[in-house]
Amino acid sequence: MVPALTPAVFVAGIVIFLLGGLWYSHVLFSKRWVALQGRTEEQMKAQAASANMPLMYLSALICGLIIAWAMNVLGNHFMPPAAITVGAWILRGAKLGLFCWFGFVAPTSYAMALFSMKPKQLWLIDSGYNLVAFVLAGMVLMGWTGIGAH
Repeated sequence: MVPALTPAVFVAGIVIFLLGGLWYSHVLFSKRWVALQGRTEEQMKAQAASANMPLMYLSALICGLIIAWAMNVLGNHFMPPAAITVGAWILRGAKLGLFCWFGFVAPTSYAMALFSMKPKQLWLIDSGYNLVAFVLAGMVLMGWTGIGAH
């Protein structure tokens, strides 16, 4: 049975979305990320002004929700054989996120980065976001499962 869209999935999806806002802000990697794309901040602002930003944000949120849902399916498919603590569930979630990133995201995005001839530092920023997002989402999802199991 496929887990439904639980509150944990919504929270994890929102965490992924909000992390993206922070990751690509001036607080963290915005300036370097823009420069590695060979653009200026003025060019990015001009492109953003002509884009449908609400639709872009909604699409990014939906992507985060899909990721959280898929991770929830995986995480709940491979249940531990015995009762474990909430802390162990959270660690299990971090491992799930790392596994999903290392097994699916990192190799796929790295191969694309190789052939697109984009700077490796750009891949590191983008893939680093995915790594942190997947680990945090896994921790939320499995932590929530652990709380429900107690």
